[in-house]
This record gives sequence, structure tokens and C-alpha cells, in this order.
Amino acid sequence: MEKLDIAETALASLGDILKEPYSVIVRDATIQRFEYSSEAVWKAVRDWLQVNESLDVNHPRGCYRALYRIGKIDEALSVSLLAVVEDRNRTSHAYIENVAVAVFEKIPEHYIALKSVLILLKES
Repeated sequence: MEKLDIAETALASLGDILKEPYSVIVRDATIQRFEYSSEAVWKAVRDWLQVNESLDVNHPRGCYRALYRIGKIDEALSVSLLAVVEDRNRTSHAYIENVAVAVFEKIPEHYIALKSVLILLKES
């Protein structure tokens, strides 16, 4: 599954930058990597749902809700993934300093949620 490989690569780049010491430049790069990683992961989920469950879902929230409905993820992971979507949507306002800081602080948790869903998809 090509989209799954793309998502794993994107997420690995996010994991790499999370190891870097804080600076404004690292914060901004982390937010950017979070943006493209979250996009890559939900699109991998969309493809997985299409191939494995014959479900056509074309937005991130719907994809994560579908995974929960079919029992692929538990409620806690579902809630975490919906928080990822919320913060991803907030990053379009990252030029607002307090929004950038707030999103940046949650990215390590979001990384874990995104990685968890990829692991579950790979097991299938």
C-alpha cells in the first residue's frame, strides 16, 4: 500500500524533529511536519478503508470515526485522532504565536496517536 509507506515516511520525519532541542525554527518545522504527516496518515486510512472495508470516506474525521465504528480502534485512540484533526486545522493560523505554541506542545501526543493508527493498519 503506497499511501501507508508515504505516511510512515512522513511520520518518521516528524519523529526525527521531535528529538531536536527547542527553538522557534524547530517549532515551526515541527508544525509543518505535523501538517504533512497528519495529512498523509488520514489519506492512508482513507485508502485502507476503501480497500479493506469498501468504505468511501473523504475527510479525516470521517475516516477516524469509521475506524472506530468498525472496531479497528478504541474510543481513546478515536478521541486522540479527532484532536489531531482539530489541531491540524488550527495550524492554518499558526502565524498567531499562541496558537503555534499550543499546537506545538500537543504534537508529541499527536505523533503517538498517528503512529498507533499506522501500526494497527499494518497489522491488517
